[in-house]
Amino acid sequence: MGQRDPLIGDRGFYLGPVFRRAADRHGAVFVTLDRPLDVRPGLGVDLSYPVLADVVEELSGRLWEAGVRPSEQVVVHKTDNVDIVLLTCAVSRIGAVPVLLSPGLDGPVAAQLLERLDRPWLITDRAKLDGPLKDVSGLVRRTLSVDDAPGAEPLEKYAGAKPPTPVRLHPREPSLITHSSGTTGVPKLAVHCANTMWNRLVPQQAMGWPTRGETAALHMSFVHSRFYHLLGVLLRFGSPLVLITDPDPAAVGPLLVRHRPGIVETHPNTFVLWEELTDAPGAPLSRVRSYGSTFDAIHPRTVRKLLDASRRRAPWLIQLYGQSETGPVAVQWFTRRSAARADGRRVGTGIPGFTRVRVTDPYDGRRLPPGTPGRIEARTRGRILTYLGMQERYDRQLNDGWWEMGDMGYRSRLGALHLIDREIDRIDSVHSNLEVEDTLMSRLEELREVVIVPGADREPVPVVCVRGEQPLDPERWREATADLPVMAEPRQWRFEDLPMTGTWKVKRVEITRMLAEDAPA
Repeated sequence: MGQRDPLIGDRGFYLGPVFRRAADRHGAVFVTLDRPLDVRPGLGVDLSYPVLADVVEELSGRLWEAGVRPSEQVVVHKTDNVDIVLLTCAVSRIGAVPVLLSPGLDGPVAAQLLERLDRPWLITDRAKLDGPLKDVSGLVRRTLSVDDAPGAEPLEKYAGAKPPTPVRLHPREPSLITHSSGTTGVPKLAVHCANTMWNRLVPQQAMGWPTRGETAALHMSFVHSRFYHLLGVLLRFGSPLVLITDPDPAAVGPLLVRHRPGIVETHPNTFVLWEELTDAPGAPLSRVRSYGSTFDAIHPRTVRKLLDASRRRAPWLIQLYGQSETGPVAVQWFTRRSAARADGRRVGTGIPGFTRVRVTDPYDGRRLPPGTPGRIEARTRGRILTYLGMQERYDRQLNDGWWEMGDMGYRSRLGALHLIDREIDRIDSVHSNLEVEDTLMSRLEELREVVIVPGADREPVPVVCVRGEQPLDPERWREATADLPVMAEPRQWRFEDLPMTGTWKVKRVEITRMLAEDAPA
């Protein structure tokens, strides 16, 4: 194949060989975990590119020996850990199609998704089979377990099987299935192929060039396509990795102090939690050059705190706006200077050569002039092939090649996209829930989260979580909300009681339902 990067040869991004290629190119670059792999606990937590490449190949040998063949669907649904990634690459290496289900899914939802598939293989563990997956054996071809779960074949049984020659599918054939966040109901299964993944990887590789080779600390959903694109970028440039499953600042702080990452990426809500690290002992964020935030807009207060915690000369935070179905469609950089006056609703501009964004009238589909709010649509080469088993639903969101993002927003005169709210979350009396939430987060330092949802009469109801579960000070709340739209009395919940997706997105529709039932919180 000459000098072309074979990882992305033929305009296809293939997960099977990522670790082996990185090991061949960069040698024994370290990879640190915060807990041992469930598939190979004996390896401990201090690993390297070549060790992970060996594990992927060895696992692919076990899967082949067990009978998994190209194009067959293989569900990976197990307790959260880095071996989700290695199993995904191993499934991909033999040309089968990994189907990644979030470890946090409820049993009935997981069963519904399994039903949509074509009698897939299932790779899981005792915790899932004893609990949420108890009665799903009729929906799957065979069940393989990473431990000694009853009623499943242990993967260990096939240990030592010779890894087969890698199988590469056609770039437009389904190669990975993930699910949407499910903030508005049962998630949809998104079907990716190597070619659409390549179209997402290339612009992200360009964004990763300035920080090539820096140590990267990541706490992200291992079942989300974004993780695999970021992994592709970091492995290409030989970055040492710190992969985190437990976001608790007490555990993360010392790990980051030890490794001093130059790149930190996690979900926006985890960054709010990690505000505690900005003045933690040992200055864990002092060497960060680039923060990455995806999946949701990030509060300006959090951006400012993170950038101020770095002692690098000019750190930045990259925010990507997009969804599972499209990949990133808009990008925005914050520096210390721009963060000081940041508008949290500005989500950036399209990625030149790869994505375009427009705002249209929800009723007649007309393109709207700058400043006029409407429905956000995106055009991208990284769009998924389909929703599995829901082609009509997929077609409904497409409008002559433009994809409806499900968000309301407007464009500025210079073409920057501003996000107002999800269409489904709109409240008539509030211009933008998200904007009010940003304002409250910056005025009330003690807030861990605030979510404004429609109540029984569509009135705005603020649900607040306070750091350390302290009671909310009513006087401070009154002052902070004096010039904001009139809202119901705030409801204080524990952060743990907020319904969330696997990427820590708050399920607003679910909160509205819980308030309607007056669920004790």
